[in-house]
Amino acid sequence: MDLRLDGKVALVTGSYRGTGAGIARVLAAEGATVLVHGLEPGQTDGTLESIAQGDGRAHSVVGDVRTDAGTAELVAQVRRVVDRVDIVINNYGVAEGTDWQVSDTTSWHGSYDINVVSAVRVTQAFLADMETAGWGRVVFVSTIGATRPGDRIPEYYAAKSALPGVAVSLSKHLAGTGVTVNCVSPGVIATAEVLERFTERARRDGRGTDWPSVERLVLEAMPNPSGRVPTPEDVGRFVAFVVSEHAWHLNGAHLRFDGGAAEVVT
Repeated sequence: MDLRLDGKVALVTGSYRGTGAGIARVLAAEGATVLVHGLEPGQTDGTLESIAQGDGRAHSVVGDVRTDAGTAELVAQVRRVVDRVDIVINNYGVAEGTDWQVSDTTSWHGSYDINVVSAVRVTQAFLADMETAGWGRVVFVSTIGATRPGDRIPEYYAAKSALPGVAVSLSKHLAGTGVTVNCVSPGVIATAEVLERFTERARRDGRGTDWPSVERLVLEAMPNPSGRVPTPEDVGRFVAFVVSEHAWHLNGAHLRFDGGAAEVVT
């Protein structure tokens, strides 16, 4: 299926690594010009190289979206390389926190600022581009924990749980503009960090360290009915459909990409 993304410009925050890099690579393969984002210079080199190897189009843009000044720097860099942004994927986030015994005002505000306010800053910076064009896509990347939060790092789960609500509110605000807004919540993903952690656990337990063996270990800890663990590119292919022309009627939705792990009806 042609997703009709050729010629579109997509900004993927936090795309210097992990899930964001997978999303960036897929969007580039689908013909979009991808703005690969890092917080610091040099972070985006690996993702840019992998996109270039696939004959994709990409530019590096840098800015610390956790602050107003850093977001302004990001916007300035974007304006230097492209004349508009059609798609914003708010992938950047940090799965950190404390626990209910030691969390305080600082940790709660900090997690909300990193995982929610940073996405709002970036989105607001480019909405005018989309409204002027009469076409645009905004995606907030949350987590399975938005539906099924754990008892640890409550600050993170609470912040990520806000993103589906943000998506619904913004979709209503943009009614009739041609801009859609959705939230995607993945479950466990086979990122480099996850692979490293579970490969080391398999080694300690005397188990095989090939991917099928490690995948079984991951699923023992975080099972899902599909019986598989997706790669960052798998998430990217799902996101690519969400932002495609074919998904024009998908709007204000909370889309769980978790293999059924959340065990909820709605």
